[in-house]
Amino acid sequence: METKITAAIVEDEQGNRENLLRMVETYCPQIRISAICSSVTEARSILPETKPDILFLDIRLGDDTGFSLLESLPDISFEVIFTTAYDSYAIQAIRFSALDYLLKPIKVEDIRHALAKYGKLNRQDILQYLSQLARLAPAPKYKDKLLVPYKDKLLPVNLKEVSCFYTSDKSTCIYLKDGTQYPYSKTLEQIMPSLDPADFIRANKQFIVNRDSISDITVWFDNRLLVTLDVEVPERIYVSKNKASEFKSWLVSD
Repeated sequence: METKITAAIVEDEQGNRENLLRMVETYCPQIRISAICSSVTEARSILPETKPDILFLDIRLGDDTGFSLLESLPDISFEVIFTTAYDSYAIQAIRFSALDYLLKPIKVEDIRHALAKYGKLNRQDILQYLSQLARLAPAPKYKDKLLVPYKDKLLPVNLKEVSCFYTSDKSTCIYLKDGTQYPYSKTLEQIMPSLDPADFIRANKQFIVNRDSISDITVWFDNRLLVTLDVEVPERIYVSKNKASEFKSWLVSD
C-alpha cells in the first residue's frame, strides 16, 4: 500500500477550512489530512503531536499570525504552503523560493501545483521564503474605536474603555469599564481579528478580556485560572489549564 503524504490545515475561517479540505480529499488522493486547527493556540499543541509532512497555513488568524506559530514551534519538520489574500505583487516577489503560496479563493489547480513541488525544495529554501515574506507582510492595523448601534444612533466606543466582550446564546454584549453595557451584533470570532492582541485576549468561549481591566487572578486546584475584572459580568471567567500558561505570559508581556 502506498504511503500517503500527511497534511495539516490551520485556518480560522470555517468556510475556507471546509473548502480546502474538500478539494484535497476529492482531487489529491495522495494526501491524508491528519489535523485541522482553527487557531494558533490550537495548532501549537496539535502540530508537534501529529507531525504532518505539509502544513497549509493561513497568515492572519483570529488569535495570532502564522509567522508567530512557526516561530514558536520547537521543530519545523514540515513544509509550509501559505494560504492568504495578499496582493499579487507580493506573491510574485516571493513565489520562486516558496513551496507555494495559495491566493484565496483557492483553486484545485493551485493545490495540485503546490503538491507537485513537494520534496523538491530544501529547508534553506523554506527559511529564505519565510524571511522574505515576513519583510513583505504589512503590519496589521487594529481598531482603536468601535461604532456600536444603540437605539437610533451609532455610538463611537473607545476600545481603551472596553473591559470585555461577552457572548451567550448567540448574542454579544460589550461591557465598558464604567459599567455601561451595549448589545453588539458581531460574534467574538468576528471581533477578535480587529483587536490588538497585546491588549485583548480570548479567555474562553464566552469572553474576550482587556488586559488593563484584569483586577486579579485566582489559581484553582485543577490549575484553571479564575479572572476577575474591574466590572461585574454575568458569569465567572475561567481560563482552562491548557491556556493558563499562555494567558499568564500575555498578561505580563511588554
